[in-house]
Amino acid sequence: MGQLAVVLLALFAQMERTYTCERAAHARQVGPPDLLDPAVLAYAEHLRDAAHSMAQIVAKTGMTRSSLYRYLPPRPPVAVTAAQRAEGVTVAPAGTATATAAVVGAS
Repeated sequence: MGQLAVVLLALFAQMERTYTCERAAHARQVGPPDLLDPAVLAYAEHLRDAAHSMAQIVAKTGMTRSSLYRYLPPRPPVAVTAAQRAEGVTVAPAGTATATAAVVGAS
């Protein structure tokens, strides 16, 4: 009688494992689908590269602030020398219009 109980438990365990594998194979995406337009994201990245603030980008694109931080890649770090820091010079990220103007003005 004890062996029958063990065999039945093993059978139920095997069935549950099979059903779990089948459910995992046919799993659907949980949550809402991504509704972010790639053109809007490219425009937001362009605005950020043009030295706009996040508040300005939110106002112009209609994206939420959290979506901007999630989808936009971080800006590259800017190297500031000790002499520039002592002079109080602010350096804009590379590739922005402000950085280009600062380099041209320094010449």
